[in-house]
Amino acid sequence: MFDILEADIVVFQETKIQRKDLVDDMVLVPGWDCYWSLPKHKKGYSGVVIYTRQSVCAPIRAEEGITGTLCPPGSTVSFSEGPEDQQIGGYPSHSQLEASLVDATTLDSEGRCVVLEFPAFVLFGVYSPANRDETRDDFRLGFLDLLDARIRNLVAMGKRVVLTGDLNISRETLDTANAEASMRKNGYTAEDYMSTPARRLFNQLLVGGTVLGERDQGREEPILWDACRGFHPKRKGMFTCWEQKVNARPGNYGSRIDYVLGSLEMRTWFSDSNIQEGLMGSDHCPVYAVIKDQIDINGETVHTLDMINPPGMFLGGLRQREYSTKDMLPMSGKLIPEFDGRRNIKDMFTRKPALAKSQSTTTPLEGTEGRQDPGVEHGVDLNIEQIPSADPRAAAPANGQMTTKEAVPTVAGKKRSSVATVTNRPLKRSKSGASAQAAPVNGKGQQSLKGFFIKPAAAAQVDTAFPSPTRNVEGQRDDGFTPLYWITEPEKRPEALRLHKPDITSGNPWPWLGPYPISTRIPIEAGNGLGRIRQSARSNPEQGILGQAFHETSRATLRRS
Repeated sequence: MFDILEADIVVFQETKIQRKDLVDDMVLVPGWDCYWSLPKHKKGYSGVVIYTRQSVCAPIRAEEGITGTLCPPGSTVSFSEGPEDQQIGGYPSHSQLEASLVDATTLDSEGRCVVLEFPAFVLFGVYSPANRDETRDDFRLGFLDLLDARIRNLVAMGKRVVLTGDLNISRETLDTANAEASMRKNGYTAEDYMSTPARRLFNQLLVGGTVLGERDQGREEPILWDACRGFHPKRKGMFTCWEQKVNARPGNYGSRIDYVLGSLEMRTWFSDSNIQEGLMGSDHCPVYAVIKDQIDINGETVHTLDMINPPGMFLGGLRQREYSTKDMLPMSGKLIPEFDGRRNIKDMFTRKPALAKSQSTTTPLEGTEGRQDPGVEHGVDLNIEQIPSADPRAAAPANGQMTTKEAVPTVAGKKRSSVATVTNRPLKRSKSGASAQAAPVNGKGQQSLKGFFIKPAAAAQVDTAFPSPTRNVEGQRDDGFTPLYWITEPEKRPEALRLHKPDITSGNPWPWLGPYPISTRIPIEAGNGLGRIRQSARSNPEQGILGQAFHETSRATLRRS
């Protein structure tokens, strides 16, 4: 799923799980860190998680909740009362808490907010209460009121804010297909519709928001910019949520209630923002925003990587040191006792060994060098997306689908390649004194005891009439190929070779076979290589099995850095 989103920060809401439901595929995601907020009491309810790609970005602080009243893992001291150098800040004041309709601890007990701080901005991943019935009105308005207070306090401190999430509010009539029906049902006029408490509060937060009458005290100025609407100011039908009970999505009868909002001074940072309505899996679709490689901060142009990592990790877009366990924050999911010190079993088979220090290089973000992940081609796509609710077990980076709710930052530009890199393993060296002509290797390995009771067939004789000028003492070719076995007897050659027309006008009737004019070389990948070669040969009969075998091997199996 992460490869599909092509993001470096991914935010999901409505995970609907408890801590006991967390599994390796959700927490021990290779190359990613995660930060969870789970409901404290209600089962299968709410929940938010933010994933960050370790090779591109790392937060300097992390918190759970919007009020600062909760405590970090393993501590009895709340976020707002901890050491100042560990506080994100901007916590609602005593008077703001007193004015709230709901107790602060109760508001933060449902797992509705994760806050991460980067040097460039403070990121909120939020799942706002929905407008279900009147019994939850006080909770909903209390949550939005303190969220507004926290964001305004941070901006007053001089910090930039990115607010992402399912806010469960359509900004204006352009953002919902149900506006007229809702007004008729409730007997509202257009003015009444825009003046509903939650919508009025939300529009006072936004630049260009429609606010009728005098603004509320303390909300005199708008402080956030709607990135998606900013790039598509008049677009109709730009909805992110559809009612599943009536199958409203095919007819695009929905609402826009998922947002990526940024501080006013960040408007020039974004290069794109849109929805991904074609990505299925939930009643919502993702929303994303892309931040440029170079951003302007206080009149100075800096590289984005320098500002979304701890100080000293990147300089001018060049990595100065690697991400390590010392960079993990107490809120990291990998430090949850059930997962601390463990690795995902998939990681044991898929991770590539790190380059030796003499081979590693520090490169800028431009091009594929800028990322540590092999599939990434370009820089810092701070791609803020919003993804719908569903089973978080799909959050593994495998080719399955992950369905919860919301994604964030990547680096502008190009897309990552989904083609996996296969490393070329050299043949194992034979023991001293053994024959130089090794027996054929079977890629499947032993699968039964049958071989112990059946006399083995005589080994095929190796054709030595044409010694290989490119084969070295370790059984490898100097041109990079490492065939796993060789078939030299004519009667053993594939039928495709007999059907291939030789070039009798040249000294080498099979020039596509390389330096061997007679002996046939077939590199076979263990397990499924031959099947893949045959399938490719059927799609390109002019080339034949052997020519396609070398073509496929040079493209995928023997990819060089």
